[in-house]
Amino acid sequence: MILSELLLALAFLLIAFLYASVGFGGGSSYLALLALAGLPFVEIRFTALVCNVIVVTGGVWVYWRNGQVDLKKVLPLVLVSVPAAYFGATLRLTEAVFFQLLGYSLLVAALLLWFQPGSKQTEKPAGSARPFRDGVLGGGVGWISGMVGIGGGIFLSPLLFFLRWDTAKKIAATASVFILVNSLSGLAAQITHWPQNLPWARTALLATAVLIGGQTGSRLSSARFDRLTIRRLTALLVLVAGLHTLFKT
Repeated sequence: MILSELLLALAFLLIAFLYASVGFGGGSSYLALLALAGLPFVEIRFTALVCNVIVVTGGVWVYWRNGQVDLKKVLPLVLVSVPAAYFGATLRLTEAVFFQLLGYSLLVAALLLWFQPGSKQTEKPAGSARPFRDGVLGGGVGWISGMVGIGGGIFLSPLLFFLRWDTAKKIAATASVFILVNSLSGLAAQITHWPQNLPWARTALLATAVLIGGQTGSRLSSARFDRLTIRRLTALLVLVAGLHTLFKT
């Protein structure tokens, strides 16, 4: 059943709100919804990355303004992830392989999100940075993210919690920066095979929806918010998106 564009925009707004409140962009669920709507394969990845950039740009600005972006610790992650995401995005995958890779990746991400340590376990900074480890981690996540067309925050953030990388707020800020640069890198790679006859009106509608939802979610994330509940809801949403993607193929 083909979803109407208005209903799709409303769904994008709600997803952007939910994901932005925990420092993510929502690319995984955008991909699943666009696939459900029956849109062309190339348009799906392009639109999801555009919406990702819009959502996390607002989040990065809020985190930066609040002094929660630690560039010394963020740089080793993104310096390796950006080229990895670019080359991952240039790979010519068949539609079937793409959706299988996306589906299994989302299932892993859902488990990581659900079982990641609580924020109380990361109240104290982890100490000195480990650039080599972070570079390897960023490169691996960036490569996978580039192939499936998402920013990678849903993979990176739980892993940083498991490593007790820093405080919960700084991990959320780092995930937002990571998603932004990787999404931009993925978009740059997709320019080489730009979508033909892209319906710009629909893209603009969805972009406006995620702008509203993302800005609202980013601001509420700084307030007193039940982050565990939001994270568990996000994990369930990612799980549903992954299962739908696998069953679709």
